[in-house]
Amino acid sequence: MIPSVALIGAGIYTIGGRGILSSRDVFDYRTKAFPEFATDADDFAMLAPLVGLYGFNLISSQNRHELGRQTLLLVSAGALTSALVWPTKKLTDIERPNEKPYAFPSGHTAYAFTIATFMDKEFRHKSPWVSVASYGIAGATGVLRVLNNAHWMSDVLAGAGVGILSVNTVYWIHAKLTEGGGLNTATVVPIMLPTGHMGMAVAIQF
Repeated sequence: MIPSVALIGAGIYTIGGRGILSSRDVFDYRTKAFPEFATDADDFAMLAPLVGLYGFNLISSQNRHELGRQTLLLVSAGALTSALVWPTKKLTDIERPNEKPYAFPSGHTAYAFTIATFMDKEFRHKSPWVSVASYGIAGATGVLRVLNNAHWMSDVLAGAGVGILSVNTVYWIHAKLTEGGGLNTATVVPIMLPTGHMGMAVAIQF
């Protein structure tokens, strides 16, 4: 939990012009060094590790959890991330560098670090390079959000902390539930909702 708390704390500390290297300092540097920078890569980069997730499950054995359990854990972590990010955006109501609303914390970065931390949890025992690549992509997502003028540095730091915190919380709860066989099976299946849209159903057996 230490990295997540440190990142969230750093994000809060560097809001506006506060801190030795403040969000305003980074914004000024970005404006001078990369005034015309623009890319859509940050919208897709955060999802890249998911390709590795399903690729590893196809070619690898002895994974930490089977695919259904992995999906349940990832969806749960994503839901917790959303529950932390969106109310906080509304409460803080900080304007982005591009003058759009709800900057703090960065949702893109939070989800990127949620996925990266999940990949680290599931596959670090296979190869540390999985963790390095996943966190590298997550970090790049945060940097691109700043370069795109979509977020302050403080938003990105806090978003990263939220993503890490969410996954660790979900895995801690999962460990408590499964201790002594408390949670036996968890199945995730696609379903058709009454509205006619596709959805997911989770069946948990205790």
